[in-house]
Amino acid sequence: MKKLVAVIPVRAGSQRVKDKNFKPFAGKSLLEHKLDIVKQLPVDDIIINTDSEEAIRIAKAVGVSYHKREPYYASSECRNSDFHHYLAKVTDSENILIAQVTAPLLNKESYLRAIEAFNEKDCDSLMSVKVLKEFIWHDGKPLNYSLDNMPNSQDLPEYLVPTFGLVIVKRDAMLEARSYIGKRPYFHKVSQIEAIDIDTELDFDFAEFVFNRTLKSSK
Repeated sequence: MKKLVAVIPVRAGSQRVKDKNFKPFAGKSLLEHKLDIVKQLPVDDIIINTDSEEAIRIAKAVGVSYHKREPYYASSECRNSDFHHYLAKVTDSENILIAQVTAPLLNKESYLRAIEAFNEKDCDSLMSVKVLKEFIWHDGKPLNYSLDNMPNSQDLPEYLVPTFGLVIVKRDAMLEARSYIGKRPYFHKVSQIEAIDIDTELDFDFAEFVFNRTLKSSK
């Protein structure tokens, strides 16, 4: 069994952004940008898990593996817990790195730091998270502060929000938990830029703007 395999999940369709995984994004598709990064990582294999013929064509063109996803697991009816269990079941590796194409601002160094942390920490899973320090209300009342003793924003408690852009998990833990997050998770902080995730057309346009700006500043 391989020690670390990178899996790139790609659906053929998208409910909110039509063909978002394949439409032009800063000169390439989101899938092609993600492959550019993942191919630089110390992994034993790269598998595109997909129901898309276009994704399979790209996999063959760049010389990476693919797994043809069963229709239910590419449908909106499939719950995350079912999909996570399925992904672990069909991936033959002790550890699985999941690289989401919808998180295009995660760079190579972030992945390398995450792999190093996963190997060093006493954890069965690693999840990228962003820090949330904001005034939060629910059901008509504040959740994280008191109205009669309102703090400055920098003194609010720190919440960690999973971004799901970068995941590393032991296969056995993923099978048992039916989740990317096992019983002993390590939460790997990423910047607000790296935490950008594409769900809507606005997200897509904003992520492309930031991506292009980041490229220019690095030259």
